[in-house]
Amino acid sequence: MNLVSRAIAIIVSPSKEWEVIKAEPLTVGQMFTQYAVILALIPAVAGFIGRALIGYTLLGIHTRVPITNGLIWAILMYIFSLIGVYLLGLIMDLLAPSFGAKKDLTASMKVAVFASTASWLAGIFTLIPALSILSILGLYSLYLLYGGMKALKEVPPDKLIGYYVLTLVVALVVYIVIGFIVSAIALGGLTMQM
Repeated sequence: MNLVSRAIAIIVSPSKEWEVIKAEPLTVGQMFTQYAVILALIPAVAGFIGRALIGYTLLGIHTRVPITNGLIWAILMYIFSLIGVYLLGLIMDLLAPSFGAKKDLTASMKVAVFASTASWLAGIFTLIPALSILSILGLYSLYLLYGGMKALKEVPPDKLIGYYVLTLVVALVVYIVIGFIVSAIALGGLTMQM
């Protein structure tokens, strides 16, 4: 698996790439060590640089997060984003039988890991705080998640929307909790950005 070509393909032609991913004999360990741990660095490192080194202006006052707090934030965000992706895969797999979907942890992890590509790549915009609003482009991961569930989880068509929505709601709660935990520890709860 080539990280760059996979990231481009999942963004540009997701339907085709999900079929390629479905056929690949990847382990959960390979997905994380050869893909997730690398891409998850993008928002963590860019966020650190943007917050602690470049800083941001709020109400005419230029502010930077102290470097120590910024480092703690980046490390925690990195670790918790990987935990969040893993939890998303677990949640997806646990919910699968309730929706007539295939219970297959590897397939669930494939969907969770590769659907996260857009949000990780969009994290580059936090490098320059004035452009951080563009990280909203990471919402494309929601579309990738839907396509991945459809292609890899073998969900009956009439149950796909329900399965997707419930997975999304649970994942959203997980990511909000992660954001609050990281912000509370690293930044004293003053700033939260996932």
